[in-house]
Amino acid sequence: MKKNISYKLLFLSLLIIGFSSCNIKQKESEKNKISKVENEKAFTSLILKHLNAVQNKDLNTLKSTMSPKGNMELIQPSSEIVYAVDGFMKFHQEWFKVPNWTINTKILSTDIGDKFGVATTEFLYKEPERNGKPYFNRLIVTYALEKIDNNWYIIKDHASSIEKTID
Repeated sequence: MKKNISYKLLFLSLLIIGFSSCNIKQKESEKNKISKVENEKAFTSLILKHLNAVQNKDLNTLKSTMSPKGNMELIQPSSEIVYAVDGFMKFHQEWFKVPNWTINTKILSTDIGDKFGVATTEFLYKEPERNGKPYFNRLIVTYALEKIDNNWYIIKDHASSIEKTID
């Protein structure tokens, strides 16, 4: 009889521990869902901040979206890779001096992880006149982002020209 009671108590204890464990896992899962949503919002916010900085030719805001580690790769059509944030900023400083261009951007897709993410965007670059006629270049630009100290930063920018005015 004592053995029966001991087994019943053991079984009841294991059952209680099992339910408690499920409850803890459910709470952790809910917590992770919230942080996943916050993570995606922070990622998207950084990409939009970066795209707006390009559209507005805002070097200070653009630099704030770059990795504080200084690592960066800028890959443009028909040019060598530009490494490091300094090189990226120098490229944009020169480009932003070009007058009368506009750019429209949109996010096409994202793939967001805990530490790394990718955003694919479309750029429609226009100049009212280049060599006596209007110019446009539609590009797909893919960004790789890294989360550092709970903040997202751009670490790669790879542009591919899809359709453009013949030079």
